[in-house]
Amino acid sequence: MSTSAPHRLPLLFLVALLSAAPAPGAAAPAPDRHVVIVVWDGMRPDFVTPETTPNLWALARDGVFFARHHPVYPSSTEVNGVALATGAYPRRSGILGNNEYRPGINPGKPVGVEQPAVVRRGDAVSDGHYLAVATLAEFLRAHGLRTTVAGAKQVALLADRGPRTGDAAGAPVVFEGAAMPGPLEPRLAAALGAFPPVGREADGRGNKLARDAWTTRALLEVLWRDGVPALTLLWLAEPDYSQHEDGPGSARALAAIRSSDTHLGEVLADLGRRGLRGRTDVFVVSDHGFSTIGRAVDVAQDLAAAGFAATRRVPGGLQAGQVLVVSNGGTDFLYVGGHDAAVVRRLIACVQAQPWAGVVFAREPADGTFTLAQAHLDGPGAPDVAVSLRWTADRSATGTPGIICSDSSERGPGQGNHASLSAFDMHNTLVAAGPDFRAGFRDSLPSANTDLAPTILWIFGFRDAAAQADGRILGEALAGAAAPPPRSPEPRRLTARCDLGAGRTWSQYLDVSAVGGVEYFDDGNGAQEPAR
Repeated sequence: MSTSAPHRLPLLFLVALLSAAPAPGAAAPAPDRHVVIVVWDGMRPDFVTPETTPNLWALARDGVFFARHHPVYPSSTEVNGVALATGAYPRRSGILGNNEYRPGINPGKPVGVEQPAVVRRGDAVSDGHYLAVATLAEFLRAHGLRTTVAGAKQVALLADRGPRTGDAAGAPVVFEGAAMPGPLEPRLAAALGAFPPVGREADGRGNKLARDAWTTRALLEVLWRDGVPALTLLWLAEPDYSQHEDGPGSARALAAIRSSDTHLGEVLADLGRRGLRGRTDVFVVSDHGFSTIGRAVDVAQDLAAAGFAATRRVPGGLQAGQVLVVSNGGTDFLYVGGHDAAVVRRLIACVQAQPWAGVVFAREPADGTFTLAQAHLDGPGAPDVAVSLRWTADRSATGTPGIICSDSSERGPGQGNHASLSAFDMHNTLVAAGPDFRAGFRDSLPSANTDLAPTILWIFGFRDAAAQADGRILGEALAGAAAPPPRSPEPRRLTARCDLGAGRTWSQYLDVSAVGGVEYFDDGNGAQEPAR
């Protein structure tokens, strides 16, 4: 990837980077410590078993299994890739969905926020502020520590997108076969061959097993050739892709999970050969959970049938009164031209009457909704309405619990999707093991993807910077008396109701757990009820 646009950190966060060095007498950064983060995209924690994931099972046995781990909402890849990289909620990171309407980048249609051309354009139109906060990799490099990113998907670019020149030794980034700095790409091709295409099975369904294998080899054989840096991120595309194709719990999805476990074993073995296991903290995390599609819906079509000027593209730009529907699978963003308050009110009432509606969020307070601020989605360019689609705990044909409605033209019933407030989308995997973690510990406190960055900053000795994140330091899981003490979770249920008329009432809930003021969304749903 060649990136010509300048990349600058926002001023406030640049000041934070430069001012967060330890004060005299504080803990100094740990130069002999290594942290490796391995992301299994879409991995549900209920599939961590000694038979299917022997390497991950053993890692959890030797370290910490986080029993109540969460993504941020929406439970989608790019949103949570940035949450992992920054420790920030969407409102502060600037990434609200996998797909968003950003008229400064493309006024005619939604954009995929991870696409390299979108990232370049986003930095160009925002003076380098496409992400509104610094990432963990950027912070550590600003303090003299080496980093490496290798991803089988483009989301890896968001972890460290800044352009760089020179040879391949300086903070390399590999994302879906592309690489920075430029000289790294021919080195990878010479060592590994071309980046593989998506695999196709006899039934036409696909997998990304070869892409994960290529990316793991790129890390171990090329990027780590001259040593293991302080921070490494390896992002695997499976089991996400196979679960999308055949649904979680399918034979293809289980094979993909075994493949990811094999790659984890390769990473651990390489660390062992180098004599680094005793100085390396290893995190295995997923970006989100997963559900099976029970019903495919077309939100734009349903809204158009109800009389709205609803569309999925706006070639002339979003006009007053139009409703642009942007699907993120289990969540839809609705943008109203001119933020017309009357249209928004009618739109919310219409959505609440739909059988696919789960939880409705709005920019401004409205009957029967929660606000975008309550979902940490009230960032610049936020939609007027966000809708998490309805879900149930029913089981799929594979016996896997979790069924959702999905707004997707690409996938239908029996396949998989996510991004909703389903309890199965909002429960993902985290295991951590190494010298800084307790051994054989099951953490029953809520945790989330936003907690990794502050915990890693704490491990490296940047205590002040760790405290600035939206997430918390996972002190209850850390070894040693210096870790922050654990706190009891504080559960609560948010509810909203309104009268829909004709003897119907709309009711929705959002279950939230909090630890020390940090919020975790457990699940949320809604439905029509007979009026009381």
